[in-house]
Amino acid sequence: MCYLQTENNKAAAAVPGGGMQLNTGQTWTINPPEDTQGARVWARTGCNFDGSGNDHCETGDCNGILQCQGYGAPPNTLAEYGLNQFNNLDFFDISLIDGFNVLMDFSPTSGCARGICCTTDINGQCPNKLKAPDGCNNLCTVFKTDEYCCNSGNYGPTNYSKFFKDRCPDAYSYPKDD
Repeated sequence: MCYLQTENNKAAAAVPGGGMQLNTGQTWTINPPEDTQGARVWARTGCNFDGSGNDHCETGDCNGILQCQGYGAPPNTLAEYGLNQFNNLDFFDISLIDGFNVLMDFSPTSGCARGICCTTDINGQCPNKLKAPDGCNNLCTVFKTDEYCCNSGNYGPTNYSKFFKDRCPDAYSYPKDD
């Protein structure tokens, strides 16, 4: 079970789960199936959905609709999880591989594991080359090279991925950041 909370002019999104406009103080509870794999949760910013659930968000956009059918567009801070996976264990992480748009604290409700967080305002410190409206872009979106997109070869951290890791040590900062 995940609880999401955002500020005004923001919306929450999840796969599986869809999406929801949230005003300050509102919470959205997601109850995914017990064997969920490859799930993501993120906030979208700069949204103001109409009565039909249509609008473009500055960050984390889902093709202009409230009820996400796929992953959101970068930049977005991601919480990722899988339930009942290897040895029936649950796995979760925060990822900045798709960039950063909001602070995040992602914790299990069972109390059996420590939560993870990214609570540094990366938007305010974002390098000029990565700046985006309401966010800090991911490296691949900006540079579009194998070095930053991890499309082939032996990929490792870069100065830009280290920028993210230094500010949010709990979060993935590049695709092979295990």
